[in-house]
Amino acid sequence: MSSEHTRDVILEMREITKTFPGVKALSDVTFTVERGTVHAICGENGAGKSTLMKVLSGIYPHGSYEGEIVLDGRTCAYRGIRDSEADGVVIIHQELALSPYLSIAENIFLGNERRRGPRIDWVETNRAAARLLERVGLREAPDTKVLDIGVGKQQLVEIAKALSKDVRLLILDEPTAALNDDDSEHLLSLIRGLRKEGITCIIISHKLNEIAAIADAVTIIRDGQTIETLQMNGSVPVTEERIIQGMVGRSLDNRFPEHVSVVGNEVFRVEDWTVHHPQDPHRVVVDSANLHVRRGEIVGIAGLMGAGRTELAMSIFGRSWGTGISGQVSVDGRPVRLDTVRRAIRAGIAYTSEDRKRFGLNLIDSIRHNTTSAALGKVSRRGVVDAGSEYHVSEDYRRRMNTKAPTVDAGVGQLSGGNQQKVVLSKWMFTEPEVLILDEPTRGIDVGAKYEIYTHINRLADAGKGVLVISSELPELLGICDRIYTLSQGRITGELDREQATQEGLMHLMTMERQAPGR
Repeated sequence: MSSEHTRDVILEMREITKTFPGVKALSDVTFTVERGTVHAICGENGAGKSTLMKVLSGIYPHGSYEGEIVLDGRTCAYRGIRDSEADGVVIIHQELALSPYLSIAENIFLGNERRRGPRIDWVETNRAAARLLERVGLREAPDTKVLDIGVGKQQLVEIAKALSKDVRLLILDEPTAALNDDDSEHLLSLIRGLRKEGITCIIISHKLNEIAAIADAVTIIRDGQTIETLQMNGSVPVTEERIIQGMVGRSLDNRFPEHVSVVGNEVFRVEDWTVHHPQDPHRVVVDSANLHVRRGEIVGIAGLMGAGRTELAMSIFGRSWGTGISGQVSVDGRPVRLDTVRRAIRAGIAYTSEDRKRFGLNLIDSIRHNTTSAALGKVSRRGVVDAGSEYHVSEDYRRRMNTKAPTVDAGVGQLSGGNQQKVVLSKWMFTEPEVLILDEPTRGIDVGAKYEIYTHINRLADAGKGVLVISSELPELLGICDRIYTLSQGRITGELDREQATQEGLMHLMTMERQAPGR
C-alpha cells in the first residue's frame, strides 16, 4: 500500500480522545481521508461516530478533547463551527437545522447573508439560491417556505447551504435515514457528483447497501475505538457481512434471531376502517381496511411511502390522526371505543411512533420519567408519583432491555438512536398492552441494535401479545413476521403467510390499485 506521503490526504484525525462525565466516548481514534473521495464511518449506535464528527466540526471545541486534527497538512484548533466552516468543513446533522417558516433562500444564506451595504440584497439572495438549487437538482422556487417541502428536499437545501460556504469537506450524518428510496437515490447521485467536483465527503450511515454503492473507503468504530479502515475497491472485496463483523465484533450469520411463534386466539381485529385527511375531509387516506392479529403472532404491514401505513396506525391509536373515521376495532373479541389515546391505552393498545424524537420521547427529560410516562398511575400513590417505585421500574427495564446509559436519570436526548428506541419500547411495555403497533421500530439504528430489538419483539410475542409491525424494509418484515398485509393507496391489497411471501410478491401487491378479492 502507498505511504501517507504519496497519497493525496485532505484529513487526518490522530489519537482523538473525548470524555464525558462517567464515560469515555472516544479513545485514541485515528483515521485518514483522501481528497475527492467518499469516506464512510460505520459503527453501532453509541460507538462514537457522531461525537467524532462533532470534534472535527468544532462543535466540541479544541481543548475539550485530546488529539490532533490535521487538514491539508495543517494542525487545526477549531473553537467553534464558524472556524471549521471558514476552512471549508461543513457538517449536516441527521436532525436538519432549517427554520421551517423561512424561505429556502433565507435558510441557505442564514448567517451568511448577501448584502448591499447594511441591507440584505434580496435579488442577489434569490438569484444565488436559484443557482445552488439547480446545482443540487432541486426544482423549487427560492422563496418557497421550508415547511412546504418534504424531508428529502430539505436535505437538498442543507447541501445547497453547505455549497454556499465553499465546502471542501462535507460531513453527512445519516443523510438518508428519513428518506424514501427515490429521495435516497437522488441524494446518493448528488454525492457522486460532488465527488467528481473534487469535494470530499464523510458519510455516517447504517445502510450498508448504500455504503457499498457509494463509499471509496470505510472506517469502522466500535466502543469509541478505531477498529480498521477498509478500501472498498481493493483487491479483496468488502462485503456487508465483513463490515458487520467489524461493527459488532462478531459474525452475524443471521441478522434475524431464530423464532418459532406459538399462535393463539385472535386478540385484535380491525373492520371496515376508513380515515379521511384532516385538511381535506373529502380525501380518503385509509379505505375500508380489514386486518386481524392473534396472540403470539407478529404481523407486518408493507406499503410504499404514502400508502397510508402510519395514518392507519395513528387513527386506530386514539384517533391521533385523521377525520371522518369509521369502522370497528375489537380486542379479545370485544368492540372497544378508541376516541382518545387514554382509552386506547386502557383497551390494551400501545403504539410506538416512527418519529421517536418528536412523538415517542421527551428528549429533555430522563430515562426514568420517559419509561413511566404512559402509565404514571402504576407508580403513584394517591395521585403523587412515588420516586422510589419509579426508579426501580425504570432501572428494571433498563437492565432488561440492555439500554446503555450510566443511570436512569441520564437524559434521553443524549442516548444513541438504538438506546432511545429501547426506552420507547420500555415505556409502552410498562403499560402492559395486549397489542403493540410498532411503526418503523428499527429506523436509523445499526444492525447490532436491530438484532436486539428483534429479540425483544419476539419476547413480546412469546408472552402472548399481538404485535403489528410497520416497516419500509421488506427484508425486515420477511425476517420477523408470521404474516404480512400489503397496503396500497389506503387499501389492503393482500395478505401473505411467511412461507408464501417474497420481496417480489410483496412489491407486486404494494403497487396494486384495486383491493384483492378474498379475505
